[in-house]
Amino acid sequence: MESDEAAAAGAASPSGGNVTPAPKKRGRKPKSKDETQTQQEQEERGGKMKESGKKTKQGEQSVDEKYTQWKGLVPILYDWLANHNLVWPSLSCRWGPQIEQATYKNRQRLYLSEQTDGSVPNTLVIANCEVVKPRVAAAEHISQFNEEARSPFVKKFKTIIHPGEVNRIRELPQNSKIIATHTDSPDVLIWDVETQPNRHAVLGAAHSRPDLVLTGHQDNAEFALAMCPTEPFVLSGGKDKSVVLWSIQDHITTAGSTDSKSSGSIIKQTGEGGDKTESPSLGPRGVYHGHDDTVEDVAFSPTSAQEFCSVGDDSCLILWDARTGTSPVTKVVEKAHDADLHCVDWNPHDDNLILTGSADNTVRLYDRRKLTSNGVGTPIYKFEGHKAAVLCVQWSPDKSSVFGSSAEDGLLNIWDYDRVSKKSDRAAKSPAGLFFQHAGHRDKVVDFHWNAEDPWTIVSVSDDCETTGGGGTLQIWRMSDLIYRPEEEVLAELEKFKSHVMTCASKP
Repeated sequence: MESDEAAAAGAASPSGGNVTPAPKKRGRKPKSKDETQTQQEQEERGGKMKESGKKTKQGEQSVDEKYTQWKGLVPILYDWLANHNLVWPSLSCRWGPQIEQATYKNRQRLYLSEQTDGSVPNTLVIANCEVVKPRVAAAEHISQFNEEARSPFVKKFKTIIHPGEVNRIRELPQNSKIIATHTDSPDVLIWDVETQPNRHAVLGAAHSRPDLVLTGHQDNAEFALAMCPTEPFVLSGGKDKSVVLWSIQDHITTAGSTDSKSSGSIIKQTGEGGDKTESPSLGPRGVYHGHDDTVEDVAFSPTSAQEFCSVGDDSCLILWDARTGTSPVTKVVEKAHDADLHCVDWNPHDDNLILTGSADNTVRLYDRRKLTSNGVGTPIYKFEGHKAAVLCVQWSPDKSSVFGSSAEDGLLNIWDYDRVSKKSDRAAKSPAGLFFQHAGHRDKVVDFHWNAEDPWTIVSVSDDCETTGGGGTLQIWRMSDLIYRPEEEVLAELEKFKSHVMTCASKP
């Protein structure tokens, strides 16, 4: 619609500059204190970025200038926004369960991490987030935030000392108090965050003990991780080029429950000696071979725990069916992108549609009905709106045609596939399908998550090591509903507002 696309043009105006693709490792440890001090002696940081404050070629805007332009548009484009400065970068962010409802805001768990330089332990952080309801926050309030400050809407609730860096966090849909984490090891760690003790992260402190360790990889599994929406299954991929499947149900005793209303943990200690220093472990239901390089991401079918897909550095998209065995591949696209694939997501509303994101800067949409078993497959559309490697893609929980993508260019783009064929002249400068561009991060956006409890609210996190030498930025935001609502509704509301203004103006 025209009104939406006009807003999209404004939203998309602070687009990202050219960024050199980073190494495969999607986040780095912050610089040590000595390195940071040396850098401070060499330049004035004062909130400025090391290189991006300079003009780029042909007079393009610097990152700072684009950010300033974006911040000026915040009262117009956003219904609500909270900016939270992170002392240490977090490579993942996920919504947990909603724990309280009130008149103007709801309280909800938020999962993130602290990837440190070794001076203190790496941690898994459980925070309480105050999510302001739609059309409550004042426009002038949401734009008045300090980039160096922590948000009053985000409060740390519990700290878990994690054995190694937290590269990926995923929650169990049947009970979002149960989460899985990936670190630089072959194992997947399962945590019941409610029963885990709160820890004080000091140098030398022993790490927290996972409630369950999933084994089966033969090499490090760092990023590819998914939880099944229909059953308590876990899926992982790693450097051993394999995809591994587990069922937490295999470890649950008869006293356990996957009901989120249950007061007990669904992760039960087996046998006697629940105070053992070693965490219980669980082997896989299946190990699946088909990739020729590292598996970077995995996703379950929204309708079946037996069907899933994976992408990797071999540029392949592979669809699997556990019922056919561990070796046969049901369908494979051998050249899904022109570079490494970083991410994949399966549409929860339409189990035929699969999104992929790649180091070739594009997002591609595949229809599995149009894939063949001989390695041939053409995407039904290629979305081009990023200027650096795409790191994360995710479908909206609210609308089947809407999805988000984040990248190393510092942008989080919101797309609507239904708008691809409805592009108007007024939005001719915007890529087809792009209707909103969140430009509030000044470095690579490593993860984001739509809020299922409040579908148009998104949490996103950037790793700011490149620009500030350490730390990160967590943002929780909701675009104005005038941007995504149906055109008729928006025009009717604006007409009503116009009539109200005219009536007030005519009064003496």
